Amino acid sequence: MSASDLSAALWQERRQLELLLFRLETQRLHVVAGNLEWLNFMASEIETVLDRLRFEALARSVESAAVAAEWGLPAQTTLVELVAAAPAGPWPEILREHLDALHTLLARLGEASSVNEEALGSLPMPGRPGPAGAAGLLDQLTTGGNLERSLAVVRRSAQPLLAQYLGGDHV
Repeated sequence: MSASDLSAALWQERRQLELLLFRLETQRLHVVAGNLEWLNFMASEIETVLDRLRFEALARSVESAAVAAEWGLPAQTTLVELVAAAPAGPWPEILREHLDALHTLLARLGEASSVNEEALGSLPMPGRPGPAGAAGLLDQLTTGGNLERSLAVVRRSAQPLLAQYLGGDHV
């Protein structure tokens, strides 16, 4: 394990964060267009990326702890601390680029999550069944369930552990 492995893990995590951003933006476009029949599919897509992100975060944590140990730092060292402690050569700059890109992605994800939560929250919750009877009720219950699931998934899209790993405010 080396700084190269950590950099590769950070790249993988960045790609998954970009995919999550793409999925959130796609969800927002469907909501704005009134394509509520796709809510369930979009929630599944976002959940899939969140699952992959958990794996990538674990891989990054392992690589980061190994690099920290190699550089004489505690295992829970933040990326900011790794940048500061990196030996002379390319690693301070490479890790700083990862840090900057991850901060930017987290900010964009936070904004996308807020916009999506607001858009989903502004949708009218299905009311009482109309003249369509049981079929109408089933459709309303399904839409309501998909809406609640979509909101829950969007709320889970924040990456607090990554923000913690990045270490403090971005400079």
